[in-house]
Amino acid sequence: MSLDDKFLPVQIAFYETVNNFFKTIARLFGYPKNPGMSTIENISDEVYLRSKFSNHLPVHQTSWPPRETPENWWEVFLGTTPKVDTIPRYIYESQKEGFYNFYIENYKNMYFLPDWLSQFLQVNLNFCLDLTVLENLRESIFVTLVIYSQIVMLRIALSWFILINPYSVPWCYIAAAVDWTEEILQGIVPSVLGVNVTGTIFLGVLGSIADSLNHLVFTMPYLPREGETTTLLINNQMKDVLVFHYLPILWYRYPIPNEIREFWYTERPDILEYMQRSYQNLNVQFLPETKNIEDPIPISFWFCIFLSTVVDVIILKFIWDRSKDLKE
Repeated sequence: MSLDDKFLPVQIAFYETVNNFFKTIARLFGYPKNPGMSTIENISDEVYLRSKFSNHLPVHQTSWPPRETPENWWEVFLGTTPKVDTIPRYIYESQKEGFYNFYIENYKNMYFLPDWLSQFLQVNLNFCLDLTVLENLRESIFVTLVIYSQIVMLRIALSWFILINPYSVPWCYIAAAVDWTEEILQGIVPSVLGVNVTGTIFLGVLGSIADSLNHLVFTMPYLPREGETTTLLINNQMKDVLVFHYLPILWYRYPIPNEIREFWYTERPDILEYMQRSYQNLNVQFLPETKNIEDPIPISFWFCIFLSTVVDVIILKFIWDRSKDLKE
């Protein structure tokens, strides 16, 4: 007889005891005649089918902390750089649907930018086809969160060593970077058996935010709501996918970026011919404007440089002020 079989009677007795306890309390409220809260009677078929469809979708599996997969001896001994495990976009061209179509596997836990934010990035900041800046920004935020989570873990470890004064140099810089979270959360999160668990709670929040970046999908030049659900045969398996195809709606509502039209005119006349032939009735300007002698640096580049500089200055000033306060 195995150890599990020996404890089986104890498990059954414990289950029955708890079951009887809850039934006794429920009888005080009219059980079993009390049906409980009323159910939703008027639910539309569309909402029901959408909920049923999303329930059977697979989950995009990731891990936190991110998996380390060294590719050379240098990374074996010094560790790898954290990388975002994104949902890939599969781009395809078709004479019927166009040249900028793509599809992604449909997951239950993937996220998109709001339509208004995606529109702002495309129309005002010219994030349309080249998503390198956005992907690098996401990668930078992810790496920053990973590094900061390691700092939080180091601060928690320092609190267990009574011989180390965390408010002396150089440990005071780590305390300055982390202790502000305890000041905020300590009045909200109670101690467990006299142990402060705010660091553990904060680590969980950091992990959730960082992991959500793995499931974030950029849909440029389309808006997220333009995706159409369908099924495709991928690797001999039928999978649910989201397809973005035909003419993006922003290219109909707003002028197509001139550098894209110049690219069609000079290097891909087949795309220009397809656009003019397929959407000739939409009154969309596909021909480029007058060409510039030098291509200016896009405003999105300067925006990201400015945003990164401001964030770095704020963080460094905050840590410097905190370290001075701790020294005093």
